[in-house]
Amino acid sequence: MSLNKRAARGRRKLRIRKKVHGTADRPRLAVFRSLKHIYAQLVDDLSGKTLLSVSSAEKGFQGSGGNVEGAKKVGAVVGEKAKEKGIQKVVFDRGGYLYHGRVKALAEAAREKGLQF
Repeated sequence: MSLNKRAARGRRKLRIRKKVHGTADRPRLAVFRSLKHIYAQLVDDLSGKTLLSVSSAEKGFQGSGGNVEGAKKVGAVVGEKAKEKGIQKVVFDRGGYLYHGRVKALAEAAREKGLQF
């Protein structure tokens, strides 16, 4: 990834984070994607704590996170674990990525499991 591309994503990420804040009742669903994996966290920004994290790099995860199918699986697991913790509503932080492909697949899979955003 070129420096300009990386810097542009950083600017988009900061612009999004100015508006999106997670609380204990409505945490922020933060997404990070690398070439091989995709990561999702539920974050309470007021206390600065991660409530839940799921990634395709975890032990026992079946499939690749580098494709849409892997992102769907991660999104489904996030939705299930959030339900277990009693979390129903979240704010979505796409992390400067376009809402397209793997990021969109993760979000839609989490919605299907009952998360509202």
